[in-house]
Amino acid sequence: MVEQQDDLRGIQDVATSLGITPRALRLYEDRGLIAPCRVGNARIYTRRETARMKLILRGKRLGFTLRDIKEFLDLYDADPQHIEQLATLAERCRGRIDELVAQREALTMTLVELEAIERQALAALAERQAAQPVS
Repeated sequence: MVEQQDDLRGIQDVATSLGITPRALRLYEDRGLIAPCRVGNARIYTRRETARMKLILRGKRLGFTLRDIKEFLDLYDADPQHIEQLATLAERCRGRIDELVAQREALTMTLVELEAIERQALAALAERQAAQPVS
């Protein structure tokens, strides 16, 4: 399929539109997650590569590793029905959800403990200030 001229973008344009640096794009290219076209030394990004970058950034935001993201993208390319990709995605999402729930529970416990310590410290401070002689 031939890309329309309007669908071709340079590295700075793509980086700016995604809110990342050109260096980040080159990193994802080096890791084999994207493969922009080359015109001389210039990298040219198609709509497909830009869409892949959006998926990569979403995966990173959701806490997936670059290895996980690469696996999802490779499965997408290899399986036209996307059955294996969807099954893998659902499995990894469940794992990530379980991790985040455990973190939320740990944070809740930490907050409860910190709030109790804060109350104790404020109470002790109030006692000591009240016990000080007034000058």
